[in-house]
Amino acid sequence: MKSCPNQKQNLVNCNCSYNPCSRKGVCCECILYHRNRQELPACYFSASAEKAYDRSVDNFVRLKR
Repeated sequence: MKSCPNQKQNLVNCNCSYNPCSRKGVCCECILYHRNRQELPACYFSASAEKAYDRSVDNFVRLKR
């Protein structure tokens, strides 16, 4: 993975609770990873919803209804 010049700044807004995640603060890598899995990144979810680790698009839509 490439280094990101904005990683420290991005971490301020990153609510990913998966601690061993190597993509934290590297938004382009995070988005690509989750898009390939048909998911949304943690930042689309509230802190409590994110901790359930269900980042599916269906779950996102269900929570927003």
